[in-house]
Amino acid sequence: MTAAYFVESDDESRHTPEPEDLWSESYYADFVDGDGTWGGWLRLGMYPNRKVAWWTAYIVGLGRTGVCSVDYALPVPAGDGLVIEDADTRVEIEIIKPLESFRLAAAAPARILSQPEQAYVEGAGTPGTLAVDLTWTTDGTPYHYSVTPRYEIPCLVTGTVTIDGQEHAVDGQGQRDHSWAARDWWAFGWCWSSARLNDGTRIHLSDIRMPGFPIFFGYVQTPPAAGSAGSAGSAGSAGHGTVHPITALTVTEVVGEHGFPTSAHIALQSGADPDLLTIAVTPLAYGPVLLIDEQRGRTSHFPRAMVRYDVADGRQGLGWIEWNQPDPA
Repeated sequence: MTAAYFVESDDESRHTPEPEDLWSESYYADFVDGDGTWGGWLRLGMYPNRKVAWWTAYIVGLGRTGVCSVDYALPVPAGDGLVIEDADTRVEIEIIKPLESFRLAAAAPARILSQPEQAYVEGAGTPGTLAVDLTWTTDGTPYHYSVTPRYEIPCLVTGTVTIDGQEHAVDGQGQRDHSWAARDWWAFGWCWSSARLNDGTRIHLSDIRMPGFPIFFGYVQTPPAAGSAGSAGSAGSAGHGTVHPITALTVTEVVGEHGFPTSAHIALQSGADPDLLTIAVTPLAYGPVLLIDEQRGRTSHFPRAMVRYDVADGRQGLGWIEWNQPDPA
């Protein structure tokens, strides 16, 4: 019997588009380097019915200037292709081994930003270049959402990030996801987050703030027992810990200048523990982008942040959090 939240290895590939205008297929990945001082997020979103692909990426760090690379008018690869190329940008996704190893390599123009809110201003910052060659290796159990075609995979991350010709090695941890469905970024807000705690626990959550129909997804993955073994593709396999879906979730935040949340509080329950797990979230560096629907004249502010997690029981962790903030109609 297929386990709940099981991910099919064939779903790593592209899917046949459905007719909705905003049907899209997205590959997203993030990382925090091992020293905890810098990280980044990268996303390729394909909109075949609009004949465009989105590339959004941001490298951030403590005391670092931000590096933002955004292009909302790239060509959609034909068929089941995962390579996008135009005069200035090349993005390649390689599924090295389904559900186990994923590579993203890209080279694109970027903007060097002294302040993260400059990402919301067209043309702000200094022109630069960004190149990445990173591999996400599964470090947990892949988790499929219960009511929408999307899955999340906790990972370890290695490779290089090159900014204006200067190469930086990456050896850290992160998360990746893949989704394929109609997605209207401008219809409602949400909060998404993923964490790796210092005892190896992985936490993921999505707090969907749909008016009149709030919903949440997520998990707590407990680390494996010493000496256990299992398969990365099997939900609940001992070698990668056990998936405990979230059964209750509340996320609140304090919003500061530019719409950037300055702190957040998470309270959740899961099958791992009937007691409430409470987590304080502290942004360390912001990597926002502005999402633009040119056809309908809509925008959504999208603050993301590399963050520290402080659990009430004394554990700590690092990861990423995002808020989608659609502008009023």
